[in-house]
Amino acid sequence: MTSLLRIQDIVDDRLCYEKIRELRWSKGVFCPHCQSKVLNRHGHHNSTKHRHRYQCKGCQKYFDDLTNTIFQGHHQPLKIWVVCLYLMGLNLSNSQIAKELGLTENDCHAMTSLLREGVYEKRPQEVLDGEVEFDELYVIAGHKGIPKL
Repeated sequence: MTSLLRIQDIVDDRLCYEKIRELRWSKGVFCPHCQSKVLNRHGHHNSTKHRHRYQCKGCQKYFDDLTNTIFQGHHQPLKIWVVCLYLMGLNLSNSQIAKELGLTENDCHAMTSLLREGVYEKRPQEVLDGEVEFDELYVIAGHKGIPKL
């Protein structure tokens, strides 16, 4: 009997952390607490050898590649988050993603909700420029009791 290939088994933890560092620290590593760029590389996170730790020389706080991100403080490995995001991009349901990743539907729902919120918060702000048209407008005819408005 042959076993099925699971997508998370072919995703490399090291490459996931390298991509996170590339995206997060594109202008250089800085302290997420005080924004100082004066820091020391301080080994690796206890649970993952590819997750770099740093110590800020300004505020003396420690942080790592996932500090203050949606991935911080969760028990799923980063590669599971990355594969989950990929599967969401394929427009799979939470049930399908949970089955593919071997997660409970509750865990999968929590992960996809956090990922969607993170994507929504990072979307570029819409800027209206030039001539703008709209279909309906509701204008308050008067300000009864508030004459100065």
